[in-house]
Amino acid sequence: DHLEAAGHVCVLKDASDLESSSGVAKLIEAENLEAALALHLYRGGRLLQGHGVPFGIIFGGTDLNEDVNHEEKNKVMGKVLEEARFAVAFTESMKEVAETQWPHARSKIYVQSQGVVTVPNAAFNWNTFLHQSGINQSADNLYIFLLVCGLRQVKDPLYLVDAFSEWHREEPNVYMVIVGPEVDPVFTREVEAKVQRTLGVRLVGEMPQGDLHAALKNCFAVVNSSVSEGMSAAILEAMDLEVPVLARNIPGNAAVVKHEVTGLLFSDPQEFVHLAKRLTRDPALERDLVARGTEYVRACHSWQAERHTYQSLIRTLEGSIQD
Repeated sequence: DHLEAAGHVCVLKDASDLESSSGVAKLIEAENLEAALALHLYRGGRLLQGHGVPFGIIFGGTDLNEDVNHEEKNKVMGKVLEEARFAVAFTESMKEVAETQWPHARSKIYVQSQGVVTVPNAAFNWNTFLHQSGINQSADNLYIFLLVCGLRQVKDPLYLVDAFSEWHREEPNVYMVIVGPEVDPVFTREVEAKVQRTLGVRLVGEMPQGDLHAALKNCFAVVNSSVSEGMSAAILEAMDLEVPVLARNIPGNAAVVKHEVTGLLFSDPQEFVHLAKRLTRDPALERDLVARGTEYVRACHSWQAERHTYQSLIRTLEGSIQD
């Protein structure tokens, strides 16, 4: 929206739909593209090499947390950064990782937190959602923990399933609902099979953004169990919607969740259950986490507050085109 408001025409493409660099070359020619912006240094960035079109990179998280440990991918990403005009990291810690790996790119890496905007669908029916999820109890007496993620291994959606199921046996009014699109088909089948034979856990497919935001707003708490994370949009959206957050204690999550201040961080499934139980039994803790989480996200990740920096990046991109 910001780019188009500045007078540019934008073409959005999923990197997975562009099988090779030649596919990008054809796209550049067909659309007469003047510049490009890629999300994910490896998956997106490698496709933009050698085309003569100036481009920038936004680190995605797994490129710095996972792919960097793969020798061949690391080399490719270093070459991409040599050609890129600029790169954007979500946090200072992500920037430090990139600078350590590719010192030659130090001068072109900027920190830009994700901006967040939530648009809950006013027509969304929470009771219908619960019923369709296979939860046939009164919503007034339920504690629904929502885990939002694409179904792939790095998100580790099964990490808490067994521990949560044990808790559900003790307290049948607690449920964990996993919501997200199928990303890895083989892994998705594994998740489906596990959830089908596990009490207290449900799996829901991809939802329209407005419905998802409405579900986030209605649930008791939002959960993140990822092995690695750049900056979780679901965590920021939950804070913006005044919902408490429980997140796995990894660098990407710890960058936005301060334990017992803006949310709760757990290091293993048992600690998650302990903290989740504490949250259900301590309304004051819930209120405090929500208040401080909302204050934090609106001060540091507000879409409007970040607008000036987005506009600065637009100017950088325009400068690249002119150069």
